[in-house]
Amino acid sequence: MTKYISVGKILNFHGIKGEAKVGFTKNQEDFFCSLNKVFVKIDHNYKPLNIESIRLHKNCALVKFEGINSINELMEYKGAFLYVEEETIRENLEEDEFLIDELVSLEVFDQNNKKVGFVVGVSNNGASDLLSVKTNSKKIVLIPFVKAIVTDVSIKDRKITINNIEGLIE
Repeated sequence: MTKYISVGKILNFHGIKGEAKVGFTKNQEDFFCSLNKVFVKIDHNYKPLNIESIRLHKNCALVKFEGINSINELMEYKGAFLYVEEETIRENLEEDEFLIDELVSLEVFDQNNKKVGFVVGVSNNGASDLLSVKTNSKKIVLIPFVKAIVTDVSIKDRKITINNIEGLIE
């Protein structure tokens, strides 16, 4: 079964010729602009929308879909999330990039192989991604997802190893 991952949302229309104003994940301009097809979920089914053109405008993308040539034709999609097949995302991941749902629930260990907690979420502070880790004492701490601190990620072993510098966790 094909898994779909959200890559944006149709926020509104732009102009009168069916162009959509689309919001997408920060720092993903190149990936988003490389797409030639996305999907919208309608009644539990994913309907493909072929992309005719994409241009960036004020932190959004202006997207023209094939066969949508007016505001009225676009309105049924306003507020809809746009998806791509998971494989499309995986093909574009670099060596040290992961999908958020792969990281959530991984156990976190320090450099001495002592379990310190598990990942409950991932966010971004503009400079780097942050792992939200629920510690053994049930506190949530934010760990910068940078090489100096996160030394190893093993999806297969469901484990993340960190350099637990003083003050990072408790």
